[in-house]
Amino acid sequence: MTSIRRQLLFGLLVVVVIAGLVAAWGVYLRAHRELDELFDYHLKQMALSLRDQSFEQLAGEPVELTDAFDFVIQVWRPDGARLYFSHPDATLPNRAQLGYTTVATNEGEWRVFSIQQRGLTVQVAQPMSIRNRLAAAAALSTLAPFLFLLPVWITVGRGLKPLAAVASAVKARTPAALHPLPEHSLPGEIQPLVAALNDLLARLERALTAQREFVADAAHQLRTPLTALRLQVQLAERAHDPEERAAAFATLHQGLGRATHLVEQLLTLARQEPEAVQRPPTEIDLAELARMVTAECAPLAETKGLDLGVTRANAVTVRGDREGLHTLLANLVDNAVRYTPAGGRIDVSAYRETGQAVLEVIDTGPGIPREERERVFDRFYRRAGNEMPGSGLGLAIVKNVADRHRARIVLEDGPNGVGLAVRVLFPIP
Repeated sequence: MTSIRRQLLFGLLVVVVIAGLVAAWGVYLRAHRELDELFDYHLKQMALSLRDQSFEQLAGEPVELTDAFDFVIQVWRPDGARLYFSHPDATLPNRAQLGYTTVATNEGEWRVFSIQQRGLTVQVAQPMSIRNRLAAAAALSTLAPFLFLLPVWITVGRGLKPLAAVASAVKARTPAALHPLPEHSLPGEIQPLVAALNDLLARLERALTAQREFVADAAHQLRTPLTALRLQVQLAERAHDPEERAAAFATLHQGLGRATHLVEQLLTLARQEPEAVQRPPTEIDLAELARMVTAECAPLAETKGLDLGVTRANAVTVRGDREGLHTLLANLVDNAVRYTPAGGRIDVSAYRETGQAVLEVIDTGPGIPREERERVFDRFYRRAGNEMPGSGLGLAIVKNVADRHRARIVLEDGPNGVGLAVRVLFPIP
């Protein structure tokens, strides 16, 4: 499993180590260069300080200085005889080149400065290993502060504490407690994540609430037709003559039809919930859809003597769920057929209007009073005194489909104030 903490620690440690090595190498080169200049200056100053010294009394008897003395001194007479050698065991060559030189020996490289004064040649030498050691020590002393950056896991741990707190808060949520996560005192990088989680929790709570309401409403609505079916079965069982039995079975058949229609509407409503799994959107010609649904509902309209037809079918296309939009228009036309009295008229239209695609169904039925036009979209809502059979789910399904397509439903009076005009307005990008 990928760990942010491990990635941050590894990344920071790699950066610190690389930065430290680069810094140490740069400091080493700079320290080496500056120490070279400083020690060269010391070599020259020491040689100049020895030019006025008398080495005649040491001729033939060289004196070796202490090993703690890092410089090696040689002095020659004009005839080339060496008067003085501070370290007889050193492997420096028995000759001198005036000025600064670097001499390679079996013991390593030496930095040498030679000067002539009063016929004497004075040479002062120093091992390059000493200079390199001092330069490395200077580089390490500069690198030492980087060691304080190594325990970065403390900083990383503190920085990740808000994430751990958010994870604990999410773990504490249950289907019965989906209240939002606290957003105060959070780093700016985590606030968008918490806001998105709160939005998800809110949508999940709405979905669960809708599901609970749906189950409760469905159970309530199914109780009545199932009870009626049980009574009708009992009546059919108790019938003594064929006519009474036939009437009982006819009533039972009607009850089964109503119960089947209710179950179908419940299943359709469940499929059209905004939170349900949706199919990929496709291009849908609303004019073609209007003609198709009108043709499907034409037989039922004919049995009632209704004039059902498409009066306006302009080419207009929207993106959406073809099955869902078919269900939307079929429910609108079915409602119009149910409630429009015999001899009435139902007009279906599809057209474009001011940047919107419009599906329209106009009937000459009883219409819906203005004060009830908001409530008719509630599930299982039935107007008082309504004698027509139905489940009260048709317009609820229409509303769900419209919401999924970001469409707006407008209920208005029909032409001349007669009937109902339903307009579904789809936004067109």
